[in-house]
Amino acid sequence: MPANKPAAESEPRKQTPPPADPVKVHKQPDKKLTLDQLLADLVAEKLVPPDASEKLVALRRSLRSSELHPLILLADQKWKDPRNPKKLLSLEVLTEWLAGKVGLPYLHIDPFKINFAAVTKVMSNAYAERFKILPVSVNSTEVVIATCEPYVREWEAELARSLRLEIKRVVANPQDINGFLVEFYNLARSVKSASQLHGAGLSDITNFEQLAQLGSSGKLDANDQHIVRLVDWLLQYAFDEGASDIHVEPRRDVANVRFRIDGVLHQVYQIPTPVVAAMTSRIKILGRMDVVEKRRPQDGRIKTRTGDGGEIELRLSTMPTAFGEKLVMRIFNPDVIVRDFKELGFSDEDRDRWQKAVTHPHGIVLVTGPTGSGKTTTLYSTLKQLASPNVNVCTIEDPIEMVEPTFNQMQVQPGIGLDFSSGIRTLMRQDPDIVMVGEIRDLETADMAIQAALTGHLVLSTLHTNDSPSAVTRLLDLGVPPYLIHSTILGVMAQRLVRTLCPHCREAAEIEVETWNMLIAPWQSEKPQQMYLAKGCLECRMTGYSGRIGIYEILLMSPAQRPLITADADFTLIRDQAYRDGMKPLRISGAMKIAAGVTTVDEILKVAPPLSGDRRKNLQA
Repeated sequence: MPANKPAAESEPRKQTPPPADPVKVHKQPDKKLTLDQLLADLVAEKLVPPDASEKLVALRRSLRSSELHPLILLADQKWKDPRNPKKLLSLEVLTEWLAGKVGLPYLHIDPFKINFAAVTKVMSNAYAERFKILPVSVNSTEVVIATCEPYVREWEAELARSLRLEIKRVVANPQDINGFLVEFYNLARSVKSASQLHGAGLSDITNFEQLAQLGSSGKLDANDQHIVRLVDWLLQYAFDEGASDIHVEPRRDVANVRFRIDGVLHQVYQIPTPVVAAMTSRIKILGRMDVVEKRRPQDGRIKTRTGDGGEIELRLSTMPTAFGEKLVMRIFNPDVIVRDFKELGFSDEDRDRWQKAVTHPHGIVLVTGPTGSGKTTTLYSTLKQLASPNVNVCTIEDPIEMVEPTFNQMQVQPGIGLDFSSGIRTLMRQDPDIVMVGEIRDLETADMAIQAALTGHLVLSTLHTNDSPSAVTRLLDLGVPPYLIHSTILGVMAQRLVRTLCPHCREAAEIEVETWNMLIAPWQSEKPQQMYLAKGCLECRMTGYSGRIGIYEILLMSPAQRPLITADADFTLIRDQAYRDGMKPLRISGAMKIAAGVTTVDEILKVAPPLSGDRRKNLQA
């Protein structure tokens, strides 16, 4: 939900029409917008055909026009915008048109940019409900009020007198005003009530700077209705915004709540530390974790439902810090985590090379990349396609990322001696066809994975390396003999995630030759005719990006590659041979995505390591 940001960040956009004379507007009698009035204006400006207007007027009684704002009724008709036939006269478009007509700034309410703890103090909930207005920004000199009734102004003078601040009106769509009225005030009320229950004391958290005061502190009940409501809001809001992670980070006086959306962290809100401590306890209860233990890290999981009935799994992780427990919740959506190869970002060539590796009856296939690069999604999607009624798929994970009914999943539990190596040993007695090992971390796990591969099983696992050829040297570093790598490794895939351009606002642009050559150097390829830049619109929160996709580097073990794998193997020779065998490095995979208009140069430069090695000519990018 909304972040504590300066008022300047919520400044509305100005419209081109000149503002109306405020004195004249103010002298006009207050009146609410009517459907007839708006339809007449839209027809006069040739935005709506007269016959469509007449049809709506004839049907308005059945549309309960008295209960709905006329802008909402108009948007429900889904008329095409004659100024841009590819777009509809949506609620936002109509609201922006109305703002220009009445000479007021238009504002799209972005809750991330609104400090609702401050704006809800401007007026009571009842007062805001009465006039259908919403404060969106306040500072020492002025308060910005959003309205969907620009001709109703009786509240303005009264509010200016009581606040002794300048009133600045903006126009926002009625759905946002109605929705955020409820959300802002309910959330502010819950935070305030939870804080008052605790008084001015501090929570029983492990705060290094407040140990002397802990004895006199009370406790917030994790099952208190206000805490329950705050936790429900936090989870639901994260689901609605498409967040992949929720970070709750305690500080000295307040705790930061941040969402990771498309790989980027966004500040959401700041909550008093005692309240957040109770929220963390509530989440730990839901995740069946030890609520009392705050000194050591813990893991847990929650399975819940979204508002539309879909199932969502959350993986919980706590970490003790100087000001209390930091909590991270990773969100796993089954509809997102299991996807086909095209949705993951595989090119046709990538898919064929990957399929060649994973359809072998036995051997080891590795996926490499840093944390958060999509390795789990790739493995789950691959296993889902390989799983069939006549195939036994078993996994050993730490922890189980998502429960999948078609797999037999086992979780590592070091406390009882169940680690990866002993887990693989157990799985070998379960007659598996395909084994997935969460991560190869040590020689013992690597040895067990190799033994499984040598005895006729296909083993899929992950390894933390920067690129595909490095996986070979990493296994050698762990102590795996070269001849066992020859015998078992089928292929290695390195991957990264990049943000994809928003299809609604991307802008075509010509790419400079120098920029293109810098991106792919020392390889050579003709630059594409055009690329696309991130612009930003309401659909993508003004970021210019929407969603993420993978870029891949797939090394297939070839007869020419095997002699190069020795105890003192030269990484450069392994990499150059992989290039000759058809492997395209991550930068080149990214360059192909740029040429296809999927992402930008900045995104590729951010995640893909620079190229080196032999020069490729006439690359088909």
